[in-house]
Amino acid sequence: MQLIDGMLKELRLSGFKQHLSSLQDQALENSWSYSEFLSHLCEREIANRFQTRVSNWRRESSLNNAKNLTNLSLENYPREVMQTIRQLQQSTDWVDGANNILFFGPSGVGKSHIANALGLHLIDQGVRVKALSAVSLVQQLQTAKNALDLIGFMSKLDKYRVIIIDDIGYVKKTEGETQVLFEFIAHRYESGSLIITSNQPFSAWDQIFPDSLMTVAAVDRIIHHGWIIQIEGESYRKKQKLSR
Repeated sequence: MQLIDGMLKELRLSGFKQHLSSLQDQALENSWSYSEFLSHLCEREIANRFQTRVSNWRRESSLNNAKNLTNLSLENYPREVMQTIRQLQQSTDWVDGANNILFFGPSGVGKSHIANALGLHLIDQGVRVKALSAVSLVQQLQTAKNALDLIGFMSKLDKYRVIIIDDIGYVKKTEGETQVLFEFIAHRYESGSLIITSNQPFSAWDQIFPDSLMTVAAVDRIIHHGWIIQIEGESYRKKQKLSR
C-alpha cells in the first residue's frame, strides 16, 4: 500500500488515494469487477478535482462568499427581475454566447449582491469568473498601458469567461484613463461575458468616456448581446438601518 500511495502521489491522483481503502472494502463486499472498481475510483477523482477547482476559482475570483443566492431574497424584487435572475441561474447558455448582463438602479438596492451571487453560482457550474470594481479595473488597465502591455493584460483576463465590473458609474471621465475601459469593452465584445452594475443610466455615461461617440460605441457593444435588468426601490441598507 505504501508503494501504491507513493505512485498515486506522483501521479497526483489525490482522489484515488483518499478513497482507495474505503472503495476496496465496498468492492469486496459487493463483488465489483475490476472495471467497476476503477470506474468508482475515477468518479471520486473527478469529483475531488472539481471541488478543488471550484475552491481555487472562488478564491481567485475576489467574490464575497457570503453574498450568494441562498441569502438573496428574490421575493423582495419585482416579479420580472426575479424571473430573469432565475432564468440566468438555470442555464449557462448566455455565457456560451458571450452575452452581457447590466444591472441598473440606485445605490443600495442589491445590484452588487445579485452580481456577486450569480458569479458564485457560475463558478459552481464550472465557469471561471473574476470580479473587479470599475475603478480598480481602470487603474490596472492604465498601469498596463503605461507599461506598453495593455493587450497582454487584457489577454490574461481572457481566461475568465465572465468578468464582473462593479459600480461603473463611479468611474469619472479623463481621456487617459477611461479610454482604456472602452478598449477593454471592445476587446471582450463577442468573446467573453461581462456583468456590469451601474447606478447611472446610459444617458449619463458621457461622464465616463472621453466623448459621446465612444460612449455610443461602448454601449452598443455591451447591449448587442445583453440583458438589461432595471432594479428600482428604496435602499436595502437604508431599510435595514431604519429597522434597527
